[in-house]
Amino acid sequence: MPSMTGHRFIAETLHGYDVTSVFHVPYILDGTLVELERLGIRRVLCHSEKAAAYMADGYARATRKPGIAMAQSVGAANLAAGLQDAFLARSPVIAITGRWPPVYQYRHAYQEINHWPLYDSLTKFNAFVDGVQQLPVLLRQAFREATSGSPGPVHLDMLGFTGELAAESEANLEVVVEESFKSYPAFRPEPERERVEAAARHLVQARRPVLVAGGGVTASGAGPEVVRLAELLSMPVATSLNGKGSISENHPLSVGVVGTYSRRCANEIVSEADLVLFVGSHTGGQVTHFWQLPQPQTPTIQIDVDPAEIGRNYPADVALLGDAKRTLRRLIDVLEPREENAEWTARVRQVVAQWQIEFAALLNSEAEPIRPERLCHEITDLLPDDAIFVSDTGHAGMWTAAMVELRDPGQNYLRSAGSLGWAFPASLGAKSALPERPVICFTGDGGFWYHLGEIETAVRSGINSVTVINNNRSLNQCKPSFDRAYQKQTTGSSHALWVFEDVDFAAFSRSMGGFGIRVNRPQDLRSAIEQALESGKPAVVDVVSDIDAMAPLAYVPN
Repeated sequence: MPSMTGHRFIAETLHGYDVTSVFHVPYILDGTLVELERLGIRRVLCHSEKAAAYMADGYARATRKPGIAMAQSVGAANLAAGLQDAFLARSPVIAITGRWPPVYQYRHAYQEINHWPLYDSLTKFNAFVDGVQQLPVLLRQAFREATSGSPGPVHLDMLGFTGELAAESEANLEVVVEESFKSYPAFRPEPERERVEAAARHLVQARRPVLVAGGGVTASGAGPEVVRLAELLSMPVATSLNGKGSISENHPLSVGVVGTYSRRCANEIVSEADLVLFVGSHTGGQVTHFWQLPQPQTPTIQIDVDPAEIGRNYPADVALLGDAKRTLRRLIDVLEPREENAEWTARVRQVVAQWQIEFAALLNSEAEPIRPERLCHEITDLLPDDAIFVSDTGHAGMWTAAMVELRDPGQNYLRSAGSLGWAFPASLGAKSALPERPVICFTGDGGFWYHLGEIETAVRSGINSVTVINNNRSLNQCKPSFDRAYQKQTTGSSHALWVFEDVDFAAFSRSMGGFGIRVNRPQDLRSAIEQALESGKPAVVDVVSDIDAMAPLAYVPN
């Protein structure tokens, strides 16, 4: 068994698990960072711990491999805050922090805070590492926990304010890499055949079945199986935000994203279903618009790798515990193609066509300031066939869910699970992981302000993503709430609650060494995005958009 320091052991283990980048804010595991350089692993120095967590999250979602984020003791609370999105989105981020040794505890040591409990509600596994001999056990366990079952974040809290335990004198440490836990899904369980056959019977008997593809479809790589099953049964497909792109959005059976951030046509079709097949979806408040879609008494079949999720919100008529890809294959194996349900198919196409007609004018609008619908339409047309498209939450999530179409199986959609400001750092993590693929981030000015300084990180590190900012100089999604608060008797200062100064973010980018271009006219959008993609630099496209443009609210049946 080789003798080595903890620093070297950590670096060798990360290398063995095919980690290519780590994201950190000093001062943490300094010797490990040196060893990582020797192994060719990129060390991305961030301007905030929260951004480091978001970058590791973007890296993880883009690769389906654990992302690594590190911070010292005083930054550990900030890093924990950044893990919220990874936890909500079931993303495998491994957070590594340091803590003061016991002799310093409870004595007002400089910057001391008991940050360990903060990680308890945000991780699958939260462990103290008290000695270098624990590293072989706990570091492997971190990868196991992060990638197995339903993926998620984990936390290792190293002894020492900056993880000094890793600098202890050499010990006999063996690097053991478990291939199964390099990426997720680590395992692909399958349901019992009799349950598969029961699900097949229900699907064949349904007159208006709908498949709702969730994030588990994306995690499992089950998009082709979703399309095959849908075509076998002439069954329309709606997706959650995390499942967006599971089916090409110009496919005749695609109805779009369902729920709160959605297309009206998707909500209409799901509300009319007489059977809903949930695949890899936790049936939470957003995808069901607070459990109104489908309507509560609608029969359901649910496929999930986590038994705790099956039937949580909709009692499942048939429960299928298994990996989405494998389970859908088993369903396809026992089903025979059936004659097209002409009435249901015609209804689906009618509802989708109505949505397209309703929004055609806005998608092609020549208005100035620019309408977000037109911006989304241009992105759809320009999105490279191998692009990773990263969206923020709030209005950014609403606009991109409804108005940006992914039309090629090689395109991926990553979205914030609820943390405004997530998208820009996450896009840097995705681009760091897959530098050969185009990465385009969509955010608003409100979201971009959170981590503006990471433009410098991108320039310094050569992370050449493109960020498109829907710049309406405001948090205008909040306007209706403030109008209600003022009972529509707004004062001259009411705008102070949601309106910002007009700022040229393209100039910020250029000042830091990146590419930047500001767009005021819709006819210039295409050229600006093309220039950004071709610039060979971290790029910002600052789009001056209409402050009064509001994303459509979710449709709910009467």
